[in-house]
Amino acid sequence: MGILIIDDTDFDRNLLRSILLSAGYEIAGLASCGEEGVRQFHALKPCLVMLDLIMPDINGIEVLRRIRMDAPDAKIIMCTSVGEESMVDLAKRMGARGYVVKPYIADNLLGAVKRVLKPSD
Repeated sequence: MGILIIDDTDFDRNLLRSILLSAGYEIAGLASCGEEGVRQFHALKPCLVMLDLIMPDINGIEVLRRIRMDAPDAKIIMCTSVGEESMVDLAKRMGARGYVVKPYIADNLLGAVKRVLKPSD
């Protein structure tokens, strides 16, 4: 069990991967589009999904919807650019556990991951 990163941009995918690895997290998989991300989610059963909001095939909202349809307890953090606040609100209403803003700041990213992965009391 590790973290699945779904992002269509090589740079962002690799940056997320290196920040998470450097903090000791395991990477379950990397997906470069939404369809591939949904397939990998079902195959890998990751403990967390880092999900880009804007992708060319299906957007992050649709990926979130498909994953949560089959796995309502899935832990998903949306990755967004500045100015996508209305989409972030929609994602939260649909079950996203949090969000981080690009460009990534390691402390903010790791804080969000820690909050989402911490066991509930």
